[in-house]
Amino acid sequence: MTSGPSTRGQRIAIDPLDKARRIDGFWQQRVIVEMDDYQFKVACIEGDFVWHRQADTDETFIVLEGELRINFRYGAMHLHAGELGVVPKGVEHKPYAAGEVKILLIEPRGVVNTGDAGGDRTAPNDLWI
Repeated sequence: MTSGPSTRGQRIAIDPLDKARRIDGFWQQRVIVEMDDYQFKVACIEGDFVWHRQADTDETFIVLEGELRINFRYGAMHLHAGELGVVPKGVEHKPYAAGEVKILLIEPRGVVNTGDAGGDRTAPNDLWI
């Protein structure tokens, strides 16, 4: 497991909620640690995201604080603090947060947050906090 460019290889404890609280703005995910080819990313979100899908990978959402709804074309998944949900690869979805929510995402390195949709909500990859 690695933890940021300046601490690679060190054994340190990481507080995902503390890291998420340091982010300025919404929908700007930041990497907090890597495990093999997977990145653990935190983000602060609020409001509607865009309809999108990740064609080649599942996406795991863990709610650290607040309540998250992930809309699907056929329904929705509701997650509260301490809960997690997995969006299977290829499934179109649209996260929504009525108020500020802090999340932890687990996905392979290089996954684009807006998947196949692109647009102005696309966040740069590999930014660490």
